[in-house]
Amino acid sequence: MDRAVRLVGVLLFLWVCQTVASVLGTPATVPLFGDIRTPNYPKAYPASNRTVWELAVPKGFLLKLRFKYFDVEPSVDCHYDHVEVIYHTRVLGKFCGQKGSLIGRYPDREPIMSPGNSLKVIFQSDFSNQERHLGFLAHYQAIDIDECSLPTNKDEGPQCQHLCHNVVGGYFCSCHRGYQLQSDNSSCEVQCDGEVFREEQGVISSPLYPNAYPPTLSCRYQLRLERGFLVTLHFTGLFQVDHYKEKECPYDTLQIVIPGKDPQTYCGTKSPGTIETKSHSVDIIFRTDESGYSKGWRIEYSSKRVKCPMPVQFPNGKITPDFKEYRYRDYIKVRCNVGYKMMAHGHEITDFLSVCQNDGTWHLPLPQCHIVDCGVPLSLLNGRIEYSVGRESENVYQSVIKYHCNEPYYKIVPASTGEGNEFVCSARRKWEDANQNKVIPTCLPVCGKPHNPITKVQRILGGSTAPRGSFPWQVLLVSAGRAGAFLITDQWIMTAAHNIYPKHKEQRDSLQDLAQSIQIHLGDTNVEHLTYMPRLEIEGIFVHPGFQMGALQFNNDIALIKLRHRVTVNETVMPLCLPAAGSLYQPDVIGYVSGWGITEGYKLSNHLKYVALPVVDLRQCNNSIQSQKNSHKMAGIPQLTDNMFCAGRVEGGEDTCSGDSGGAFTLLREVEGGVEEFYAAGIVSWGVDCGKKGNYGVYTRVERYLSWIQQTIQGN
Repeated sequence: MDRAVRLVGVLLFLWVCQTVASVLGTPATVPLFGDIRTPNYPKAYPASNRTVWELAVPKGFLLKLRFKYFDVEPSVDCHYDHVEVIYHTRVLGKFCGQKGSLIGRYPDREPIMSPGNSLKVIFQSDFSNQERHLGFLAHYQAIDIDECSLPTNKDEGPQCQHLCHNVVGGYFCSCHRGYQLQSDNSSCEVQCDGEVFREEQGVISSPLYPNAYPPTLSCRYQLRLERGFLVTLHFTGLFQVDHYKEKECPYDTLQIVIPGKDPQTYCGTKSPGTIETKSHSVDIIFRTDESGYSKGWRIEYSSKRVKCPMPVQFPNGKITPDFKEYRYRDYIKVRCNVGYKMMAHGHEITDFLSVCQNDGTWHLPLPQCHIVDCGVPLSLLNGRIEYSVGRESENVYQSVIKYHCNEPYYKIVPASTGEGNEFVCSARRKWEDANQNKVIPTCLPVCGKPHNPITKVQRILGGSTAPRGSFPWQVLLVSAGRAGAFLITDQWIMTAAHNIYPKHKEQRDSLQDLAQSIQIHLGDTNVEHLTYMPRLEIEGIFVHPGFQMGALQFNNDIALIKLRHRVTVNETVMPLCLPAAGSLYQPDVIGYVSGWGITEGYKLSNHLKYVALPVVDLRQCNNSIQSQKNSHKMAGIPQLTDNMFCAGRVEGGEDTCSGDSGGAFTLLREVEGGVEEFYAAGIVSWGVDCGKKGNYGVYTRVERYLSWIQQTIQGN
């Protein structure tokens, strides 16, 4: 029985909670919105029902109620079924009816706004609901209040004496500069001692300005700007501080205190005007006695950055940015002109930036722009340098040099990517030609143009002593005996292959061994003089691979010798040119041969001899050789091949002999500008009974070996 009673009590309590819908609670749990509805909604509400809703939202908000659906039995003045909306004791509305009903009061769609944060809603039905009216559905929500815009009423509005600030759910007060908010969070009192101003500009005025300032003030306004700023005080508007003529500023005073200067005291009605403090720190002290009605003062203060000195004139460079004046925090950059480098403290720098400091000085001194130096230009082997612009001791930007070879023995050849022999010291600190090429030209030896050509002296038949400088390519080669050779570059010598191998030796030495034993001399026409001169070191010997040493074999009789060091071309040393590909040796064309071979008395010559010989038709030469074979009745005469040609006179008397082997048979040719040069048409190779009537000398045809010569030189 007790258990049943307790159950009925619980159910009754739950029903009461449903019908009496209170939304009151603590601020932390008070909702910001919600819905209310009549009992049984959306079905017909019960008869004889009274339901009360106590609606509330957090403080600082207004409560807004809107009926989303409304259907309550209509009656005149809503006497029977009705809904009442009440704020405290004030009825905001009494509603009944339906949309479009002729009697009653329908709430329409306009919301009901509570003057505060709460509302009471009461629903009352009488003893019947025969037409099955459904009641209502309503939504409420919190609306933020702009307390600062409400009327200043002690009971209903804010009491901010100076400034009001609206925030969500409330408001707060603040005071003007120089005042302090009191404990009531609403009123303000003067508090002007120790206030600090750090902005670069602003306004400071006496309390209540332009109204009379309060009595017994002791104000200190402190201007504390960043170092590097200079404060200027501008007194604007009315200036009025109590004073008496009998004594200067005895009561109320305005004092300007600048560090390092005497304080300045002001009173009366004459404005101090504008004060340039030249300081970043200023104190404004205002003191008043207990009486007076003066209006006070107003200061608009501003500031300027400290000025740095103008940079001095900057030669060979540019300073940016270009300002009329530079102040604190400004910076300058420096750029040197093209062809100049930036130097600071004896070191080169790539960029420079200096900042104007707060004491009015630059944090770094200006650098200097020095002209760039390309250094000493590369020397030209067998040449010289001439300065067209500038001096040899400087080699600075835009200096101009010209390379010249030692003429007439060398000719200048530009680099493959170059242009000419003129070079300029560029801004890149390199010597460059017009195409920005840095590779200098080369001095190549002039070939075949002797200082004293034999064609200028009278020809002496039968062989004559060669004048000095007539055959500067002539080389004395000493192996097992005396032989000839000739210079074809400043490092390569050409000779007959059979000169390389000593005669009558069963065991042939290697070419490496022969390079140590063979002696090479050049630069003079006298053998005795030559032998006293240092021998030229040989780096390598290259015999044509088709040459076969034998009594009856002189085919491919050609060899090359590479010197370890290049020789200097001069009056007595000059290479001989090579023939052009496809050169034809016409019969009767005169060529010249020189050597230290056997003379008519069958003695070796101590002085260089030369002879002028005509080229002989190959068939005529071959017939001569066949005739010699028949007359000697022996097979010991070599075979004439297409790699050979003959020269000599049918009457004899002029020829090359033993000791001349390996020398050059030279011909003249015309080159550009009508200039003539000698070239190596042949190499003295072999012959039978030299100088006798009907016999001819045989020469290796150099033109047949141009490819082998080129490959050998380039490959070694």
